[in-house]
Amino acid sequence: MTRDDILLAAAQIFSQKGFHAASMQDIAQAVSLQKASLYYHISSKQELLGALLDQALDLLIANMQSVLERHMPTDELLRESMRVYLKTMLDNRELAAVLLLEYRSLEPDLHARHTPRRDRFERLWRDLIQQGVNEGVFICQDPPIASRALLGVMNWTITWYRPDGRLTSVEIAEQFADLFLWGFHVRQS
Repeated sequence: MTRDDILLAAAQIFSQKGFHAASMQDIAQAVSLQKASLYYHISSKQELLGALLDQALDLLIANMQSVLERHMPTDELLRESMRVYLKTMLDNRELAAVLLLEYRSLEPDLHARHTPRRDRFERLWRDLIQQGVNEGVFICQDPPIASRALLGVMNWTITWYRPDGRLTSVEIAEQFADLFLWGFHVRQS
């Protein structure tokens, strides 16, 4: 039994039951441990939640940075960032659900520790949009609002996306990118 096994089980249980309804006993049973043995690996449910949030953000930040290191036009960087982000979220739906829906359950000291990492992730998006504005590629009055809107649209996908649905995560990301990059206006040919 490893800490990663415990985190995986906790993500599954938190995403299914919600943080407050989930118990340490639920997690212990999921990894075939006695509740007392679980505490050998992890000190509290709050610690598990904090570790899951860190894990999710570290994965998203690493994936985003790998895209941003590519040499391509800013609008294509945004499009590729959206593809990678949405695919990562939908390939890790339980972890994503914990990140997006359960962060409010963090106690104040863990929340204070979590916030800079979350802000760093959001700043990557904001800076990418600002880069496009600076280059004259994007028209945007408020990059912080635009980045939150973009993330909000993609984040909500975890609530309705179905792997056996008519569109893949990449196809959905393409439609979102077209919407954000081109809007609803008809383009003149």
